[in-house]
Amino acid sequence: MKKLLLLSAISLIVTGNAYAAKEFLNVSYDPTREFYQEYNKSFGQFWKSKTGQDIEFKQSHGGSGKQARSVVDGLQADVVTLALANDIDEIVNAGLIEKGWQKEFPNNSAPYTSTVVFLVRKGNPKAIKDWNDLVKPGVEIITPNPKTGGAPRWIYLSAWGYALKQPGGNDAKARELVKQIYKNVKVLDSGARGSLTTFADRGIGDVLLSWENEAILATSGPDKDKYQIIYPSISILAEPSVAIVDKVVDKDGNRNLAKGYLNYLYSPVGQDLAAKYNFRPRNAKAAAKYSAKFPKIKLFTIDQVFGGWAKAQKTHFANGGIYDQFTAEK
Repeated sequence: MKKLLLLSAISLIVTGNAYAAKEFLNVSYDPTREFYQEYNKSFGQFWKSKTGQDIEFKQSHGGSGKQARSVVDGLQADVVTLALANDIDEIVNAGLIEKGWQKEFPNNSAPYTSTVVFLVRKGNPKAIKDWNDLVKPGVEIITPNPKTGGAPRWIYLSAWGYALKQPGGNDAKARELVKQIYKNVKVLDSGARGSLTTFADRGIGDVLLSWENEAILATSGPDKDKYQIIYPSISILAEPSVAIVDKVVDKDGNRNLAKGYLNYLYSPVGQDLAAKYNFRPRNAKAAAKYSAKFPKIKLFTIDQVFGGWAKAQKTHFANGGIYDQFTAEK
């Protein structure tokens, strides 16, 4: 009898553990809030149908660089879905993510892409059409801080790459253009969503240098008639990256869940949701389905122009780098 009771108790414990809601934290960057809110619901239903397990999803959002530092400082993320690979490499350097993380998922662990565009007031009163127009006298720019966010580093490098690709373009001319752009910055927020709020809700500035997905959000909301998107002649292919935080999932037992969660981003449902929330899908079928939403523009990659993120980060954004030199010269 005692043996039967003991077996029943063990059975209850195993069953309870199998079906108890698991806590799961995705630490992400600023403009993915709405996307992951719906994505979590969809994945949660999928996961329960396969495993019977409920998931208690938790989200953390902010400037990508700040988010990476939060994980390094102890925020217990099961996965990170950040704005750029270098922020994940910072977590690798802290020993929390294994090297080679970009090989774990397709497309160098970047399941969707975006680019940099200009959001202007309706009618484009300052006649901003390309990167060189941003240095005109009297143009007030809103953009996030490259020291804290991911979007602003893509933005900065987009402008630099544009200058390099002009006739006679070189690093000296690129440096001068980017320096003059930052002289026209009116408000430097810590992340992309903060900059959108400054531009749209507070009504400050003539142009927002923005993720494409944030600009589409602004032009499809209740105030859509107040703004328009300007696509520059050339921009950068922004590749937000994802990774499992190995040290955390090995401790909390969420490795299989984390793999399933990030793999689902590449599924037809995940790609459709990415497109719905204005990220460019990687899947060819999804890209064709949403082609009207995402105009074809000339893009360059960070590897082509800057030799990859590690080199770009060290040259431009590390302490004492070119961006800090601009700040000191103001």
